[in-house]
Amino acid sequence: MNAILEALANAFGTVQSELFEAVVQPAMFSLGFANFLDDGFDATGWLLVGLLQLVVLVAVIGPLQRWRPVEAVSDPATVRVDMLYTVIHRLGLFRVILFFSVAPWFDALFGTLRVAGWETFHLDAVWPGVTDQPVASLLIYLLAIDFCNYGVHRGQHRFEWWWRLHSLHHSQRQMTMWSDNRNHLLDDLIRDSLMVVIAQLIGIAPGQFVAIVALTQLSENFQHANLRVWFGRVGERLWVSPRFHRLHHSVGIGHESAGRETLGGANFGVLLPWWDMLFGTANFEKRFDPTGVRDQVEQGRDYGRGFWSQQWLGLKRLAGKA
Repeated sequence: MNAILEALANAFGTVQSELFEAVVQPAMFSLGFANFLDDGFDATGWLLVGLLQLVVLVAVIGPLQRWRPVEAVSDPATVRVDMLYTVIHRLGLFRVILFFSVAPWFDALFGTLRVAGWETFHLDAVWPGVTDQPVASLLIYLLAIDFCNYGVHRGQHRFEWWWRLHSLHHSQRQMTMWSDNRNHLLDDLIRDSLMVVIAQLIGIAPGQFVAIVALTQLSENFQHANLRVWFGRVGERLWVSPRFHRLHHSVGIGHESAGRETLGGANFGVLLPWWDMLFGTANFEKRFDPTGVRDQVEQGRDYGRGFWSQQWLGLKRLAGKA
């Protein structure tokens, strides 16, 4: 397994270098960004990951949706908006925004800490010999990141101000494989910033972080798919399925406590349902309910139909004006 991971990493690195030298580097020179070539190389890696993800979406998950859909798509315009969100995130446009906005703050913060003598804690070094085993190290960090993702996700549902942003993600009533990235950009900024800080604090290597993010994103695309699939009594408790996650999006269940109009909900797990099982938030009912937000369905609250209207209304909800 270690040999396979090394071979895949080498192949990815080769393609990343060729793409950078052939396309990205000349473009950066022509645009006057020669001082950011190292960052451009890293961005090329994320671009390549995004392109590979889009290929899997179209070639694998798309046919699965057509094979066994939960429901017929009656509002394709909303799905096209979700596709725009996916392109913005997977082709690196959102990361460009992060690079020119908050990334310099993080670089300055961690640089100051290191100058002050702060040493990065490496979680995988807690167990002797694990750092020499790439697969074991990757699994440890995957578990840690997934646990933190569970905590962040619960926070998005627990705090009223955060839910006002995150509710945009739940407002899609035609959920498909494209719906994962349907988020308010400020919500994404908060969440991604938290995960970057966590990754730095536990000492995950850049390559491992890219691999975990790529795996997580593809799994989330599959979970959001318009796909009538569950993994069986045992499988449902090993990995988050489309059925498990669809219940999280179900009206009056996924974002409320016991059917009451108070924040809470069920099935917050991103990759693993273990955290929901551990903290009592798992719902394993075999149901494929309609999706959406209660006030949207019952009271007609407007969450916007286009990208800009959704972003603007999210800010108004945050300010208590919508």
